[in-house]
Amino acid sequence: MTANANILKADGEREPFDPRKLDASLARAGAAKDARERIIARIESELYEGMTTEEIYRHAFEYLRRDEAPPVAARYSIKRAVFALGPSGFPFEQFLGEVLRAHGWAVRTGAELYGRCAPHEVDVLAERAGKRVGIEAKFHNAASGKTDIKDALYVRARYEDLARAAEQSSRVDDGWLVTNTRFTKNAIRYAQCANLTLIAWEYPKGRGLRSLIEEGGVHPLTCLTTLTEGEKQRLMDAKIVLCKNVQSGHLLEEYGVKPARIPCVLDEAKHLCTVG
Repeated sequence: MTANANILKADGEREPFDPRKLDASLARAGAAKDARERIIARIESELYEGMTTEEIYRHAFEYLRRDEAPPVAARYSIKRAVFALGPSGFPFEQFLGEVLRAHGWAVRTGAELYGRCAPHEVDVLAERAGKRVGIEAKFHNAASGKTDIKDALYVRARYEDLARAAEQSSRVDDGWLVTNTRFTKNAIRYAQCANLTLIAWEYPKGRGLRSLIEEGGVHPLTCLTTLTEGEKQRLMDAKIVLCKNVQSGHLLEEYGVKPARIPCVLDEAKHLCTVG
């Protein structure tokens, strides 16, 4: 163990290990206080200079799997579960649509709209309380991925064109750019100046994607620790992206889950999806 070790973040920056951050993430997942204390003590005993946040996550996740009920480990892994929706990004668009539905939006994905100057395919079209929003979903497969100013410029231009569409059915009132990681400083600076809504995993603070997922009680299928990677992929190929959709043994069997394992999968899905 290295006292006061600096850890290496996904973006390449280093910062001192802070057990309070680990405790907060474990608490959000529902881990009991005594389990959190044991896990933090174990991590601190393994800590070394330059240890990555990914290594810390993997160790904590394995301890949770052993010490707590499966839904706790599953909730702790939500960020990684969103990465696992890749690599195409299409399941992420479907999942984002479900997150917005949980917050009262009427949603359509892959909408074909016609702006004043050009046609556009909108990843997610959301409507609520008379407001219509076109959303560009920018998916990254790894935590180090960043969405930069080029995407913000592109999205702003696209939704200005749609705001001036000749047909009312193609008009939008606002455009959003949503990513599962983070934005560069220039992207944020531009968006603030140009009045473009940005949503990243932790941005805006307290109202980012993670908060929307947790408040909506919407968990991606990929959170389930009792499914294999192949089983998850077959379900996602069929546009099944939420763990709450996995409530039928017949459905699981249809997509290749062995009957003997189905009760464990259903039990984990039930407990995970009933916790907001």
